[in-house]
Amino acid sequence: MDKMTRRQAREHLFRMIFLKEFHPADEQDEVRDLYYEYADQAENLLDEDREELSAKYALVEEKIPLIDPQIEEVSVGWKLNRMSRVDLAILRLAVYELLYDEKIPTGVAINEAVELAKTYGGDASPSFVNGILAKIATKG
Repeated sequence: MDKMTRRQAREHLFRMIFLKEFHPADEQDEVRDLYYEYADQAENLLDEDREELSAKYALVEEKIPLIDPQIEEVSVGWKLNRMSRVDLAILRLAVYELLYDEKIPTGVAINEAVELAKTYGGDASPSFVNGILAKIATKG
């Protein structure tokens, strides 16, 4: 078994952030464990992959109170609660990468987010995600 790639890790993180929206805070540990069980069946995650995902997920979660206002500030006419949950999860992860993960270049964070939007979002998701992230990247 090989260690997961950054793209695979990003996709797992997106899914975990997305799932969070559907469960109360007191169920988050159970939801994460169930996610890992599913991921293990599908991809045989290594223990180090699981640890890496848990650590990064915790970092993203910790920054959401700082990330959400950044998204809302540049999304003219769109409140967070009106955005698709898929788009919001993609944006939260990408804004974390843009503002708080120095290992990931701006262009990579934006391009990867757009790819996630193409895979998981609606027809307008890639351009919406790209537009929001471009505004955040140029102001920051």
